[in-house]
Amino acid sequence: MDVYGLLGSPVEHSLSPPMHEAGYEAAGIDARYVTFEPDDAAEAVRGAAALGVAGLNVTVPFKRDVMAAVEPTERAARVGAVNTVDFTTSPPTGDNTDVAGVLRAFDHHGVSLDGTTAVVVGAGGAGRAATAALAEHADSVRVANRTVSRAHDLVADLGEEETRVDGGDDTATLSAGGLDRLEEWVPAADVLVNATTVGMESDETPVPAELLHDGLAVLDAVYTPLETRLLREADAAGATTVDGAWMLLYQGVEAFERWTGRDAPVAAMNETLREEL
Repeated sequence: MDVYGLLGSPVEHSLSPPMHEAGYEAAGIDARYVTFEPDDAAEAVRGAAALGVAGLNVTVPFKRDVMAAVEPTERAARVGAVNTVDFTTSPPTGDNTDVAGVLRAFDHHGVSLDGTTAVVVGAGGAGRAATAALAEHADSVRVANRTVSRAHDLVADLGEEETRVDGGDDTATLSAGGLDRLEEWVPAADVLVNATTVGMESDETPVPAELLHDGLAVLDAVYTPLETRLLREADAAGATTVDGAWMLLYQGVEAFERWTGRDAPVAAMNETLREEL
């Protein structure tokens, strides 16, 4: 039996174990997915390698700490965080599947990101992943954050502000500002991502309804509730809406496929995830 797991604190309410175990069952894989709350995440990764653990996910507050124990992929290095560890290499490879989670969530809803103008609200971990993902395809990515310096830091980490930065096959222009820039940026945008916790278990939104329009595709990284006020108001404005469970699902799907070398049973994983929400 293979053992996979999640490093984080706290992790007792994580949705990853039931989602991944539903995938193993549907795929006929003899495996379990367990949770760990270590004192030292980097040492935990080294210990897991010695014990023969097949793969690890990493969540807050350890996504940066584990980088000391792995060889980060290009996208993990670009984001500055690791959320998936693959032990089939030496040293273990650290990837960031949150980036793929954003891209695959939009793709599932038929949203093409190529050549778009995108706005990301929030400059934390989810904001970093969303910005890196969008920079692979968009023409322009604008990051708005309450603490403006954090938005500038994010952009500086990914590339020079207001310059073209490499995002894969194409390049994107990155820029940063405060939440006051949303009034200018959102009406002109094709894509909007809420990467903050605003709206989590509360009827709040980080983006005023009057800025939303039918040319937008809106992803809210919040998944409790599934229909946030932002998504409800975006839908009323005629926008394409993507709830946060799709990002959660597809980052897990990407990890599953990396670890097992097999196509993930997406439908089974999605059904279980939504039953748990």
